[in-house]
Amino acid sequence: MAGKNVASDPVSLIHPRSLKNLSYHLQSLVRGRLWLKILIGMMLGIITGLALGPSAGLVDTQLSYIIGEWLALPGYIFLALLQMIVIPLVFASIIRGIAAGEDMQQLKQVGLRTVAYFIATTVFAILVGLGLALLISPGSYISSEMVQQTLGTGAPAAVNSTAGAQGSAPAGLDVASVPAMITTILPTNPLGALATGQMLQEVSMTIVRWSMLLAPLAVFGLICKFTINLGIDALLGMLVYVGTVLLGLLVLLAAYMLIVFAVSGKGPLGFMSSIRDVLLLAFSTSSSAAVMPLSIKTAEEKVGVRPSISQFVIPLGATINMNGTALYQSVATVFLAQVFGVELGFWALVLLMITVVGASIGTPSTPGVGIVILAMILGSVGVPTAGIALIIGVDRILDMSRTAVNVTGDIVTCVVMDKWVGGKKSARQELAEAEKDERQRRELGEDVIVN
Repeated sequence: MAGKNVASDPVSLIHPRSLKNLSYHLQSLVRGRLWLKILIGMMLGIITGLALGPSAGLVDTQLSYIIGEWLALPGYIFLALLQMIVIPLVFASIIRGIAAGEDMQQLKQVGLRTVAYFIATTVFAILVGLGLALLISPGSYISSEMVQQTLGTGAPAAVNSTAGAQGSAPAGLDVASVPAMITTILPTNPLGALATGQMLQEVSMTIVRWSMLLAPLAVFGLICKFTINLGIDALLGMLVYVGTVLLGLLVLLAAYMLIVFAVSGKGPLGFMSSIRDVLLLAFSTSSSAAVMPLSIKTAEEKVGVRPSISQFVIPLGATINMNGTALYQSVATVFLAQVFGVELGFWALVLLMITVVGASIGTPSTPGVGIVILAMILGSVGVPTAGIALIIGVDRILDMSRTAVNVTGDIVTCVVMDKWVGGKKSARQELAEAEKDERQRRELGEDVIVN
């Protein structure tokens, strides 16, 4: 049986199973409608939190705090697992991005311009996100004091201390601090844990899968606890945060349409109509990688991009061109900084921008990992990563939206590079030659990579 030699794959040499297993299980979770389960968990958490909260008067105030802590235990564990997989996940994705460029000649012709364009548009997306977050100030719509009492302003309560649990419950109720104490068993750096013999690599990847399966229950428990402690007003304040991110994505999408019109003369409606199918699939799967074959086919057949451009730019863009994610991470960081009262000066914003650019390059194109990378970004500017618990309930909606924008950015980049980098052959000629080569491979019984 002819096929790709596993030994020739640099990623397989470094991570023989982890990336493949993670990708497979994440795709199975998408097929299992994990997003719907998370939304259901969020709604049930709100309802349960309102019923158990002091304002309802159904449960004693002290008892409601204790119940909230125990219901939030799966969420605490989920947050600890997110922190634990940040380092290996980023490392593996960067290695995969480096290994993606197989055609060195194509890399020489298009690579530098494509990467420069990716970085420029990523910086623009970050500036849009920072500008809107600072202008709208979504964090001001949520009580900072109540959030800080619930989560703590230092290290994440669910990982490093019991301060958050103790802060949200009346003094003397030690039973309420037990859930946070349980999560301290999990190491936040699995690479360091491997060095000290705390766990095996295979176990860590199994925990990755467990963390995603735990997500709906985690959202239920965390939202329930925060509704008990903060009330419905805090959740209504989250709508401002969601609106800020969606507004930023619309601005970014409008900028893409201007670029397409300036470069190719295509109108926004016509262009969006031609890529409609791939955007709907991207919105549904929340994965740039999952829609990559359809993205390439759409760019070639409906947008008119040369295959030599699309088959280089889109796979590379699926790894390092995450403008929608970069915008979301910028808004989320400023939002949580405002909630926790962390002052972000000029140099802190510069550091944030540099960190987000680097993180967007290393973000895997799989659903849900944007919030994992966010934990690293928050730590770089001194914002408590426990704040992730505040935004995880609405992350699925934002994940679907920003993935669609990311895929749009990849196709727009193809249009730009197709015009910027000249070629001896037209898109129609290259497509005809590609079809001819494919027929020859089929006749010879060789493997064919079908887009």
